[in-house]
Amino acid sequence: MSTTTASTASTTPAVIATAQATETAEGAAPSPDAAKTEAFVGRVTQDFAGMAVSLMTAVGDRLGLFQALAAHGPATSAELAGRAGVQERYTREWLSALAAAGYLHYEPSSRRFTLPPEHAPVLAEEGGPMFFGGAYQDWLACLGVLDRVMAAFRRGGGVPYEAYGPDLWEGIDRMTTGWFDHLLVQQWLPAVPAVPAALERGALVSDVGCGHGRALIRLAQAFPASRYVGYDVHGPSVARATANAAAAGVADRVRFEQRDASEGLPEQYDVITAFDMLHDAVAPRALLRAIRHALRPDGTFLCLEFNCPDRLEDDIGNPLATLGYTGSIVFCMTTSLAHGGEALGSRGLPESKMRALCAEAGLGSVRRAPVENPFNILYEIKA
Repeated sequence: MSTTTASTASTTPAVIATAQATETAEGAAPSPDAAKTEAFVGRVTQDFAGMAVSLMTAVGDRLGLFQALAAHGPATSAELAGRAGVQERYTREWLSALAAAGYLHYEPSSRRFTLPPEHAPVLAEEGGPMFFGGAYQDWLACLGVLDRVMAAFRRGGGVPYEAYGPDLWEGIDRMTTGWFDHLLVQQWLPAVPAVPAALERGALVSDVGCGHGRALIRLAQAFPASRYVGYDVHGPSVARATANAAAAGVADRVRFEQRDASEGLPEQYDVITAFDMLHDAVAPRALLRAIRHALRPDGTFLCLEFNCPDRLEDDIGNPLATLGYTGSIVFCMTTSLAHGGEALGSRGLPESKMRALCAEAGLGSVRRAPVENPFNILYEIKA
């Protein structure tokens, strides 16, 4: 062996290692860890199955299958199909899917399926504080505009309100009815004593972004001495709110009007409310200024917003954050961008920004009400 050959043979591993290190430092991807890849495949499979479960849960909600199980007890596929007026073969497959997912219990000896009592409040109790049926309907409705959302990814802009079908607005209404029926008067108002005191005396109340009117209807039922007006830019929602008030027997003290509140409010109010809508607004700064000008000197702005941190790194691993950012893309952010708006998005209004925007608008003190809720923060804001 020559000296040259020996030298080359002895240094080749070092040369190769140096070249590999240089290549990696210059940006080449390192070889994947096979165990981590396998673990990630498991995670993706689990998440993909979760999508399938959500789809099947939405089907069960729309067809009344959960309600039929909850109301009449365990059933075979034929029995449940008879109760719900649907086809047995589809029902059998649906029951099997949700039994495999653990949403339903299956008894092999009787071939009957049971909705566990702990699951019924989430899947079958319409209007309850933990009911998810409206959320499934809302999110499925967003799939109808997904092509338009992807077009906005490429070209900019967004998807306007009128592109969404009635299932979206119905889903939002069903989802939030539980809040207003079980939390608004029972938990939220006791945390802001000045508001119920004003409502008891008799106040003029405005709700901006009123949707189908459930919040004001509930307040009118609890505090009949006050008068209420709701504003929303979405005409069909205003019409639905008006019908809901009549059906609830409170139309004598509640009315609704189609109006962009960010362009100004027509009266002076003792209380103004905004429930889970400020982050959606096309012009949140203009809206807050309008609210400031419309509040009486001793008035209160009651605002419910998403509970979110300032930094993305504090949202990593939080499933609510994943839902929030996705909700922004398919509705909250894109509808604002469709009108040239600020597009705060579902996670774009943490407490620090809320305080900064209120100060910019000339509003007074901002108090975080003592309400424990992983989803939302309730703010009491003075004129």
